[in-house]
Amino acid sequence: MREVDLREAKARLSQLIEEVAAGETVVVARDGHKTAVMIGWAEYEKLTNIPSLGWLLTHSPLLEDDFASRRSARSLDRGS
Repeated sequence: MREVDLREAKARLSQLIEEVAAGETVVVARDGHKTAVMIGWAEYEKLTNIPSLGWLLTHSPLLEDDFASRRSARSLDRGS
């Protein structure tokens, strides 16, 4: 991962895009503060196609009976 300032990024945008397409990650800083990240399309696809927890739960191969039953701590203390 390399860091460039905004001025350099503007001047070398085409070259930076080629580097990113080849797998490099580029951090763009403005006034010394990290502001943006350039990543390749494949990496972006991996990061944005992560299923939500809700989707995972509704599409789980586990049956409802596979989960331990929920009992309150009080009922466990009483040995129920």
